[in-house]
Amino acid sequence: MANREKKGLVARWLEGKERSEDYARSTLPTSRWALFWDILKGRFGKLILVNLMVFITCIPIILIVFFHNYSIAAIGASGSYGSGLGVGYPYVPFVPGQEQWAILQLDLFYFGLLIPACVIAGIGISGGMYIIRNLIWTEGIFVANDFLRGIKRNFFNVLEAAIFFSAILFIARVVGDFSDFFVAAGSSMAGWMIASKVIGYIFVAFATLVTLWMVSLGVNYKQGPFALIRNAVVMTVGTFPQTIFFAALATWPVFLCIFGKGILLIIGIIILFLFGISWLMLVWMDYSQWAFDKFVNPDRGFATGRGLYNKDKPSDTSPKQVSLEESAAMRELRRQIVAQGKSKLACRPIMPVDDGVDMYQLPDSFSREDLQKVRESRAAVEEDVKKYEEEHKDDAQYVEYNRIFEETERAIKEDGKPGKKKKKNVKRPKLLNKR
Repeated sequence: MANREKKGLVARWLEGKERSEDYARSTLPTSRWALFWDILKGRFGKLILVNLMVFITCIPIILIVFFHNYSIAAIGASGSYGSGLGVGYPYVPFVPGQEQWAILQLDLFYFGLLIPACVIAGIGISGGMYIIRNLIWTEGIFVANDFLRGIKRNFFNVLEAAIFFSAILFIARVVGDFSDFFVAAGSSMAGWMIASKVIGYIFVAFATLVTLWMVSLGVNYKQGPFALIRNAVVMTVGTFPQTIFFAALATWPVFLCIFGKGILLIIGIIILFLFGISWLMLVWMDYSQWAFDKFVNPDRGFATGRGLYNKDKPSDTSPKQVSLEESAAMRELRRQIVAQGKSKLACRPIMPVDDGVDMYQLPDSFSREDLQKVRESRAAVEEDVKKYEEEHKDDAQYVEYNRIFEETERAIKEDGKPGKKKKKNVKRPKLLNKR
């Protein structure tokens, strides 16, 4: 046996345990967690490249956030905002609420610009999510080509999600600014405005979760705009605890940039520039595939477990097991087969043409007597065919074909009757079955 090359710690960590000399299927990922780590350590270079391509389309959002914060800081440093005592030039007759009003004017401008900026970012997100989905499905990818293909296929769904989120964020921010202004001005409606501000923040948090589901649903399935929002809301509510956890796990680099100060802000920016966006898309899309395999794909007849190696493949091929795993496409194919009827070539025995058949051939010049001989030979052949069919009608291949056809026909008829479907124990968002 040839001496094996001794590898370093980093190489062994990247390649995993070597269980045999050859490539072992047992090392393939068998769960979504294993698939996530396999992509993270094996395709890290592609993740960085995807992150850079998406980051370029997010530059308008970054610039808007930067200038927004800079403008607020400038107003706070130069404005004459105080308790009303010692106000100098320029003279401000009513100081309380002026700072909040100035911030409101800024937010109307910058958060209004954030809507088209999110649309531009949606271009990169649609291409990046398509690549991440193909990585999770363990399909071969070409980053540049698949990025453009993803934009072409998914942009309108991601566009809807971007407008949905940015519009709700704009409304909630403006309502919050009005609340701060009325509270500072001492309005009697201050209590209601504070409540509306809190409700607005709750809506933004919920809209963030719905937007994540809209993007993943839009990349995986073809659906209309209203169905996309409805199904995203259903998935958010139906998987709320898991959605909260994985959304927090996916978006921590973004929140580190938003709420971080000093060294934490610098670390967050570096992470977001290198692989933070790819991390967000990988974590969320990997979790989404798990949810789709559990709640959506079995009902729609789509393949489940894409990208995973099933080492415990079920060996039970009984009719019950097959019926549980039967897809909608296969059921439709069987309906078409039953609608076309039994195959005349497969349901009954047909005597071979070379089985000693002797047909009388008409000469070039024939008489009535020759025609009579042709009739007699044809009648003899028909008699032989009927005799052959009677002798072989109980052969296994014909009996088995007729039995399977009759069972399929009976199963399709029973499947169409109301009240015959068994209820499943898995709790799933029911609206996803409607389209």
